[in-house]
Amino acid sequence: MACSRPQWILRQFFRIFLLILLLLLLILFFLVLDPLGLGWRRTPHLQPTKILYPSSYLRPLTQTPERYISTNDSKERKICESESCFSFDISKCGRLKEGRLSIYIYPLERVFVDGKLVQESLSREFYHLLQSLLESPYIVADPAQACLFLPPFDLLNLTPLLAQDSQVSLTQLQRALESLDYWGDDGANHILFSMFPRSHALRTLSSSAILIASSFSTTRVPLHVPFLTFSPYGLTKDSDSPIRRDILCLSAEGGEREELFPEDVLVLSYCRDNSRARCKENIIYPYPAVLAMAEFCIVRDLSQPILWDAMAAGCIPVIIPGSYRLPFDDVIDWTRIGILLYEHQLPEISAILRSVSEKRKERLQSQLKFIFERYFQSIPNLISTALEILREKVFPHSAVSIYQWNHNPNNNDRVSPLVEARISPKNPGFTALILAYERISSLFSLLELLSKVPSLAKILVVWNNEKVPPPVTGWPIVSKPLKVVRTKRNWMSNRFFPYTEIETQAVFALDDDILMLTKDEIEFGFQTWREFPDRLVGFPSRTHVWDNFTGRWKYESEWTNDVSMVLTGAAFYHKYWHYAYFEEMPFAIRRAVDEQMNCEDIAMNFLIANRTGKGPIKVGPRKKFKCPSCSKNEMLSADTSHMRERTDCINDFRRIYGHLPLRPVEFRADPVLFRLDPLPSRLLKFKDIGSL
Repeated sequence: MACSRPQWILRQFFRIFLLILLLLLLILFFLVLDPLGLGWRRTPHLQPTKILYPSSYLRPLTQTPERYISTNDSKERKICESESCFSFDISKCGRLKEGRLSIYIYPLERVFVDGKLVQESLSREFYHLLQSLLESPYIVADPAQACLFLPPFDLLNLTPLLAQDSQVSLTQLQRALESLDYWGDDGANHILFSMFPRSHALRTLSSSAILIASSFSTTRVPLHVPFLTFSPYGLTKDSDSPIRRDILCLSAEGGEREELFPEDVLVLSYCRDNSRARCKENIIYPYPAVLAMAEFCIVRDLSQPILWDAMAAGCIPVIIPGSYRLPFDDVIDWTRIGILLYEHQLPEISAILRSVSEKRKERLQSQLKFIFERYFQSIPNLISTALEILREKVFPHSAVSIYQWNHNPNNNDRVSPLVEARISPKNPGFTALILAYERISSLFSLLELLSKVPSLAKILVVWNNEKVPPPVTGWPIVSKPLKVVRTKRNWMSNRFFPYTEIETQAVFALDDDILMLTKDEIEFGFQTWREFPDRLVGFPSRTHVWDNFTGRWKYESEWTNDVSMVLTGAAFYHKYWHYAYFEEMPFAIRRAVDEQMNCEDIAMNFLIANRTGKGPIKVGPRKKFKCPSCSKNEMLSADTSHMRERTDCINDFRRIYGHLPLRPVEFRADPVLFRLDPLPSRLLKFKDIGSL
């Protein structure tokens, strides 16, 4: 019997409802039970990692199971130290598909080697380490999902373990490590922590374990992390209370010879009957409180806790590292925290420290306080920092920039970023970077002009067009290396991509229609940039003004004495800003630039001014920069909406940054003897400097 139409609709609706309900049940099944082992429930947000281990895990060592092994059972192995036979199995990492490390902690146990107990007890610091790990997002309970493994032995302080009266030798410790279930042949993917003196003994073990330890030599092993020697005392103070620092510089390591230092350096030695004090003749100074009385504290022995004590006391460390690596030196910029010297500078240390300005002292102390509280203040801070550095080494694609590690949001003083190792030059001169689209004739004329500039090192043409560029045979022959890079999409930000082909410090950004400049103007612009390498130095200048009618900032292209922007259609800058544009500048700005096909030069001016607190440098008298052979249809700036968009960009970028970083300046760089007529041409280094 045929059903009516309303009944048919009702049945179809009921079937759809059942299908949706079944689909929801399936999704809930996979999310909750995770039958495929995809690790969804193991994220720190969905399931706290601290419940992966039972609450009884951190129990005293005397309450743990016993295990007996013998050195006679040890198999033959390749004898080498961790720095000469390091290996790591990267295939074990990333199994949780979350881009993070996964660490398995062996269960605590009492291990006997040849009848001798390896460790009778665990230190308080080791329990803190375990607690920090158990509360971290790295921990896993299943060793099959682990990238790294932590042995159950307390190696933080090897002094008691390796003392002459100790019953355990390094050989027996080696055997105890080899007996672990997942140690394998050489301990690959295991991590060993040590933060007190004699941690160098770990490097003598025959293993490929990752060492997170203090007192590292300058030898670099890919995944090792230099650690900080932690202080058992831990000076605590009210950070808001003013501290009177009457001592310029002191040395409180205890074993220093006074004749190595000038007379005005206070050199303290150990007191006979008080390990918590330092002495100078008959005067007793409480330690580490005495460090808070000095502006500078000398740090020579990185195996001692003096560096941690000095940082906790707010005393600017004067570090003489010798052959040791500084803690977390892969990411921490120690030049912004302290003063780094060499041994031969010790006799001059007083003069060096007295030359440090008060402003620099304030900057050093502010950065020191920020870095210490963020990365060093407690064992959880130290552990989380070390593991994050290790995570970035294992997953370098997810690493953040050095700037982000060291950026102090509370410090208004801007430091020049041009200290990063990755910007060291390969060649002198500058790289001309031309953003080209389809103006072939003007592009080729520009190449011929650039080839005549003496300081040109290389030309890089960024072909920002989906069409195929002209064939090689059609390009002009120039005397300098020429490279053409094709982009996948026509984005304005392609101009500032950190291309590996840029091998000079200086970059000269150009539009493909800038034909009015002379070779002398370009050469003079480069020489000017060499005096101001952290600024934007160029030719077309603009400014911003306040519009009382609209109550907004306005982009202004009229010729005024004020300059707050230099357009990157013809400008020199450091290649570092290519990295900063993609790594440090807010993504919302870059997205707006590419969507609007406009304002990439304004974005670069905002970026540089925000980082340096300085304005740009206008070069030469020329103010007209219109392509003589280009039609208005070819010129983006000819569009009537172009100026309105650029005004909107200034106000939008100001909103994203939270303030307006642009710095107006009334300055123009001209060559010596410019406009002094009449002069013989042989007296002028830059003869054709151009005109208005």
